[in-house]
Amino acid sequence: MQTFNVQGMTCAHCERAVTNAILALDAQARVRVDRQASVVEVDGDLSEAAIREVIEQEGYQVG
Repeated sequence: MQTFNVQGMTCAHCERAVTNAILALDAQARVRVDRQASVVEVDGDLSEAAIREVIEQEGYQVG
């Protein structure tokens, strides 16, 4: 399980955007997004770099 601190998620749309972007790379991944805590957890085969990149492509900052 990889955990990322993601800034800029403010609504349910943000949660879906991040989740769908990750699932587009790995449909089998388990993704949990908690916008209140600014946390995204991913359990799957993707590298940390790939997850960071796809989240940033959606317009969010990964800390």
